[in-house]
Amino acid sequence: MNGTRMSLSDRSVPRPLDPPGSLPRSLDNAPDGILASRAADGDPRAFEVLVRRHGPLMRAYATRMMGGTSESDDIVQESFIVAWEQLPTLKDGNSVRAWLMRIASRKAIDRIRLRKNDEPLHDWDAEAPTSQSPAHRVEVASQRERLTQALAGLTPTQRQSWLLREVGGHSYEEIGEQLSIPPSTVRGLLARARRKLVEEMEGWR
Repeated sequence: MNGTRMSLSDRSVPRPLDPPGSLPRSLDNAPDGILASRAADGDPRAFEVLVRRHGPLMRAYATRMMGGTSESDDIVQESFIVAWEQLPTLKDGNSVRAWLMRIASRKAIDRIRLRKNDEPLHDWDAEAPTSQSPAHRVEVASQRERLTQALAGLTPTQRQSWLLREVGGHSYEEIGEQLSIPPSTVRGLLARARRKLVEEMEGWR
């Protein structure tokens, strides 16, 4: 995975990832459940496929959570190290993607909590396709900047809840577990965050 400094050799210290073409086709195309089962049994090559398959989404998610790319690679690397160590505890291998995303979410939230100052989000959305007209790209960039400002205006907990729900697709219960708050509080935070964002983005509706 690009930007991820993984090493996979045994259960405690994974060894370097091989180029995608070096992986057996049977593993490269295997379902998540089979890969997770083999990786849980100590197969590093199966784990490498999981890294390549789900790493880009985890990195994109971490980038949005942190408001930039400076810490996203570290979050993804730390998440995969935890996953390698804890895979034997995963009961349903078919849910490995959601499980990996939860680990990445916890890692990102831990880093946010350690920040002394609340930093604004940057580059939250994807770049507009180059095939679009210059005028449209300017409009999209302006809208993205407005959303960035609107998200930065939320409280840290509101923003974390909104990102976990809207970007990560987590349930109220999962968000509450990660933020150590009741699901009812999550609902209230999301309601206030959405109301604030609608007000701030009114001119773009």
